[in-house]
Amino acid sequence: MRYQSTTGLPPADLRELTARIRQLLPDPDRRRGRPPALSTHRSVPLTLILLRQNLPQTLAADLFGISQPTVSRTLHRIAPLIGQVLCPHTPHLPDLLPRLTAVLLDGTLIPTGNRAHPDPRPTDGTRRRPHPDYNGKHREQGRSVQVPTDPHGRLLAVTPPLPGGTHDSRAHHLTGLDDLLHTTPTIADLGYQGTDAIIPRRKRPGHTEHTPTDQAWNTLIAQHRWPVERAIAHLKNWKILATGYRGRLADLATIIRIVTCLEFYRLGW
Repeated sequence: MRYQSTTGLPPADLRELTARIRQLLPDPDRRRGRPPALSTHRSVPLTLILLRQNLPQTLAADLFGISQPTVSRTLHRIAPLIGQVLCPHTPHLPDLLPRLTAVLLDGTLIPTGNRAHPDPRPTDGTRRRPHPDYNGKHREQGRSVQVPTDPHGRLLAVTPPLPGGTHDSRAHHLTGLDDLLHTTPTIADLGYQGTDAIIPRRKRPGHTEHTPTDQAWNTLIAQHRWPVERAIAHLKNWKILATGYRGRLADLATIIRIVTCLEFYRLGW
């Protein structure tokens, strides 16, 4: 199996990750009872494949010759261990900022599929408010995260998820990035109006086109912003964050943290 294309990690990194996890698990020679259906060196690739490819658990069970409940138990047992052993590879953003000339910032939506509305339907005939996770731009439910990178597009952090209906400028405040990046030049898009970020210019009132000066400014911003878009694309190569998260919403923050640790590990932090 070409583990790099299916798990997202080169073979050497996969072997090292498996060895770290084996140190946290009980010694198989001293374990009592029925042996596990999957060994550690198969459990880790299975967990990575579920995160990387977002396969249905029934399909993963068929590929590995096990049952769907075993896949579910393996995911819930191994995924937290991956986050635990890769914590040392997570950079501390406040320590990195003094060494950066600028920070690129953008938000992205983690699709979660249609979920039940948390508010009961009003009985007075008024219209119920939209689902808090509904994102009007993408026209689907999800959770929003903020992704800062360095000027070269190297991932620096992924914030905890917020309801999908949260605007980027508000998320910038709720996540504490406004205070953290206050003294660092931050380049972002038009979604961050009202913040300290450097953003493109809108069309002036009464004009259908940008002025040459504004057009040159927007072109300059776009030339500096594209690395953060590439970083988000690489992050969403972990398809569980891109094609629709099907698990419990209470576990989504943990899954995002684990995938972020894997991306830092892949990037060599």
